[in-house]
Amino acid sequence: MTREWKPRLVAFFCNWCTYTAADLAGVSRLKYAPNVRVIRLMCSGRIDPQFILEALAKGADGVLIGGCHPNDCHYVEGNYKMLRRFQLLKRMLQDMGIEEQRVRLEWISAAEGDKVRKVVNEMTEALQALGPLGLPGRFEEWDREVEHLAATVQEKEAAGCACGAPAEPRDTEVAHV
Repeated sequence: MTREWKPRLVAFFCNWCTYTAADLAGVSRLKYAPNVRVIRLMCSGRIDPQFILEALAKGADGVLIGGCHPNDCHYVEGNYKMLRRFQLLKRMLQDMGIEEQRVRLEWISAAEGDKVRKVVNEMTEALQALGPLGLPGRFEEWDREVEHLAATVQEKEAAGCACGAPAEPRDTEVAHV
């Protein structure tokens, strides 16, 4: 009997708005996907992009970030800091070959419990459609690629330097790059 795969979602929620909205959703008995693990932070501006990368590296299939609406941050501009970091993070994830839909930023106020339910369920469905990220497995593939590259460089160095100059310089000085 095989077990059906369920996406693993990590959510970083700001204490003052999104986490309170998630609490409201629970108290209101709104049903949302149980495969989300919420991490409460004082402000979305305190989320270091490394936290998101670490969550993905440890096996999360997606990351949801929730913060206060613009101009409503308890720390004045924390959500704007998160927005700037998020834009840079999206570019980096794209370069790594990770689909954009795996990381999502939402502004959710304390009174929007229903929006928490909606966003978590939408993201879970999107991740289900994308399938497992399998980043830990990709690390093994990338390690093999680096090992192959290192072996190629060593072969070239054995035949001469990596820049293509002969192993023994001639009468003229050879500048190595």
